Amino acid sequence: MLSRPVIGIVDDEASMRDALVALLTDNQFDAVPMASIAEFQDAQAHTSFDLVLIDLQLRDESGLELAMSIRRALDIPIVMLTGRGDETDKIVGLEVGADDYVLKPFNPRELIARIRAVLRRYGQPMRPVLDADADSRRVSFGRFVVDQKQRALLGADDQEIPLTNAEYRLLDYFLSRPNVIITRVDLLAELGGDLTKYVDRTVDVLILRLRRKIEENPSKPVHLQTRRGQGYIFVAHDLKRSA
Repeated sequence: MLSRPVIGIVDDEASMRDALVALLTDNQFDAVPMASIAEFQDAQAHTSFDLVLIDLQLRDESGLELAMSIRRALDIPIVMLTGRGDETDKIVGLEVGADDYVLKPFNPRELIARIRAVLRRYGQPMRPVLDADADSRRVSFGRFVVDQKQRALLGADDQEIPLTNAEYRLLDYFLSRPNVIITRVDLLAELGGDLTKYVDRTVDVLILRLRRKIEENPSKPVHLQTRRGQGYIFVAHDLKRSA
């Protein structure tokens, strides 16, 4: 029999923890409720989580800080829960390492669907990238190399160019679909987020930040181009194998 995915819940509201435990249990997940960062740290020492749900507004603590701490040490997906709908929070949450962002109050079926989608993204093998070396998992374009194993963007002399989690995932997603126009909705669905609000702005901000790191002239991009009224396309005429 397959083991059930283990979902950590970090939320300081007891009623919310109880509701989430019941919801997850009913949908074939094992839920581990925790009220604070300290409780998560204690549980993490002896529990292997498949995904962690984190309340952004923990009492006297920061859910974003916990997300950053998890992302630095562990390769597990993170879904942020919050009652705040500010666009900046959504972008920051994605950039510090969250894989999805769900606003309270949420539709239970939607939350379960989001959790399953994130788990699928982590559990499925990475699609082959055009002209990428299968062993090294590196792909080059222009003067850059993306090391997919290390999740790093390298520039001249193999110097790493810092990318946020959201920026790397956006770049990797484009590299897996070269020369294909991708809509903003599809991009946000891949990154994770509320598809009913802020879709254009959230994606546009991330695109702009990524262009500043990979384009010689961000206002006249060679690789990451806009197709007005359609979406974005990664022009991949110079993707090459890398040893």
